[in-house]
Amino acid sequence: MTIILLTHERECNKNTNTGSLVLDVLGESAQIVVWNRVTPNPQLLKKIAEGSIALVFPSVDSQLVSEAPDFENYLIIDGTWQEAQKIYNRSPYLKGLPAVKLLLNKPSVYHLRRNQREGGLCTAESTIEILNAGGFSMLANDLEIRLIRHMATFK
Repeated sequence: MTIILLTHERECNKNTNTGSLVLDVLGESAQIVVWNRVTPNPQLLKKIAEGSIALVFPSVDSQLVSEAPDFENYLIIDGTWQEAQKIYNRSPYLKGLPAVKLLLNKPSVYHLRRNQREGGLCTAESTIEILNAGGFSMLANDLEIRLIRHMATFK
């Protein structure tokens, strides 16, 4: 399983971004694709064409990740909620992807940004839920520990 972070360019240098934690823990099983409205990433488009990718995005048509078929790749839009919505709305190639949503069994520990959605998760928390659903609980635990340590640096 590979986690692909479709990242808004403003997120790349923010110390509050948790995508870097995902990369640190998952290594080659994760990658960042910087979103470009005009020129979509050709490797990402290829994976989409192959049908081996699911978008992690809450929508009316989303299936719970635990009930959806296993996918080789999971795409998480990495940015603020406003940036993520903008990326989704301005990227027609994302609209046809099968979408999965996450079952929230606890509140987010991420409280570093304003205008957060109730019930929303940060990128690392979303990845943790996907890993747990896929049976990768040791990696999920490692990432959760890293996230908690990361959050403690901002107190």
